[in-house]
Amino acid sequence: MILLRHGQSEFNLHFTETRRDPGIRDPQLTPLGHQQAAAAADALRGESITRILASPYTRALQTAAPIARALGVPVVVNPVVRERYAFTCDIGSPRSALAAAWPEHDFSGIEDIWWPPAEEPAEQVIGRAGLFRAEMAALPDWSQTLVVSHWGFILSLTGRSMMNGDWFRCDPTAPPPAEIVWKH
Repeated sequence: MILLRHGQSEFNLHFTETRRDPGIRDPQLTPLGHQQAAAAADALRGESITRILASPYTRALQTAAPIARALGVPVVVNPVVRERYAFTCDIGSPRSALAAAWPEHDFSGIEDIWWPPAEEPAEQVIGRAGLFRAEMAALPDWSQTLVVSHWGFILSLTGRSMMNGDWFRCDPTAPPPAEIVWKH
């Protein structure tokens, strides 16, 4: 499968500058983030992607949209690949609002309030990533899946820290990371 970290969000921009939570709920992409999403769409155009799974956060949906259009592949929204709930940006938008804004995406598998009510312990995110790894490994066509996700989830799944807009191939049948270092 291919893992793609969403493009730069308003939160990422401010947090990188100040190292403080700017208090932005479910932030959108910045102009640079939109450029990163478009660049990913161009780069992934030649891949054999038949399934796009995306986190329900707006920044991930905005990143997935140009790729879905370029490839003619629908987006299935899956809260399992969401970010670790640790900052204000991890307060999501209700499914009903997202579905109205993104009618072309499949939101059928999520509740209206899909994000956790409190900070998510690292062990819980690592466990969620492990379950996702097992589910993907069981699919015969896992190699044709693009997952648009977040720094913390991708770190939990692979042990790799990724920059906004970066992508790489991940084999879900490979062993999970031996160690996960939670430094951004």
